[in-house]
Amino acid sequence: MTAEQTVRAVSSPPPGGPVYLDSAASTPLRAEAYRAMLPFLQAEFANPSAHHAAGRRASDALEDARRRIAGVFNSEPEEVVFTSGGTESINAAIKGVAFAQADAGGGRHILTTAVEHHAVLHSAQYLERFGFEVEELPVDEYGRVSPEEVAAAVRPDTALVSVGYANNEVGTVQPIAAIARAVAARASALGRRIPFHTDAVQAASTLSLDVEALGVDLLSLSGHKFGGPKGTGLLYMRRGVPFLELLSGGGQERQRRSGTENVPGNVGLAVALERAQAERGTFVAHTGALRDRLLAAVLEACPDARVNGHPTERLPQALHVCFSGLEGEALVDELDRLGIESSAGAACTSATWEPSHVLLAMGVPLELAIGSLRMSFWSTTTAEQVDYVSGVLPGAVRRTREAALPAPR
Repeated sequence: MTAEQTVRAVSSPPPGGPVYLDSAASTPLRAEAYRAMLPFLQAEFANPSAHHAAGRRASDALEDARRRIAGVFNSEPEEVVFTSGGTESINAAIKGVAFAQADAGGGRHILTTAVEHHAVLHSAQYLERFGFEVEELPVDEYGRVSPEEVAAAVRPDTALVSVGYANNEVGTVQPIAAIARAVAARASALGRRIPFHTDAVQAASTLSLDVEALGVDLLSLSGHKFGGPKGTGLLYMRRGVPFLELLSGGGQERQRRSGTENVPGNVGLAVALERAQAERGTFVAHTGALRDRLLAAVLEACPDARVNGHPTERLPQALHVCFSGLEGEALVDELDRLGIESSAGAACTSATWEPSHVLLAMGVPLELAIGSLRMSFWSTTTAEQVDYVSGVLPGAVRRTREAALPAPR
């Protein structure tokens, strides 16, 4: 078969349609969540704040969803706040706590890491215009920070500590429980209580969300990352954590987030979260096997590829690699032409693509960082799909590299 024939052959769509390898960006709505939402999208449409029978039914459904989520968190229902997504949850946690702490004389030092999602980093940087000081801790080559390093950076004027549970790009999992304990011990030695927040947006399908075991004071989630509807999110907020509401209005969510509640969305969110946590073991085994299968094929065909993230403490559903001599966006475009839907990095920033701040913080050279590819699996991903990707990826890398070469003079 000639090179031209090979290109034509692999350009045909894969059997069964496109191969979706971007679950870190978004996931399909679970059938159980969809069915639970339907009544509240049609017949049961009343405002849950209304003082009539239909309003009470909507309110009852909302509070039932809150109780179910609290069961997953091992928390009190009153500690669960419904939001519009992960970005709002993170903004509320960081800004709401920071402003409340400053008002109470609790300091203006915000401590986080250099590899956080932009929702965390930009929320913290926003606070700088109000006189807050933001400290971004460096990480090791795998994107991890140690509990001792975080605790050592806590100061008498620290208002909040925020460390992500699992990285949205490379999948590295932080030792959150150990970090939370270390921060609490350091705060106690200073005679302080310093709230600890974790961005758990990528963690719901694979890691425990037991807030008592984790020791966190605030935890953010996004519904569409684990089979819930878009436009839904959660903020766990431990009782007693100082907080200044960011959205003022009717005082919904116990004065913490005003605005008419999204009853159908939150009902679906609760069902999806319960299913995600109940199926964690199966999901981890399934996606981990697929990741290892694809990783072995990639390294065999492209031995110069760099695999990013911690070798063991990482999300099983994520594979992040870098290739030299190409741009990640060009490779994603080539794979898309072959029916493979992937990403060069975080979906939130890929529209204005630039080298990943996560990779640069991990010490990845710039020439490799610009050639990044993230492939993330879901429960519906099959071995046949992975084998198709394994078969066409080496050629896609080669053609993308050739296209990047300067034209001969």
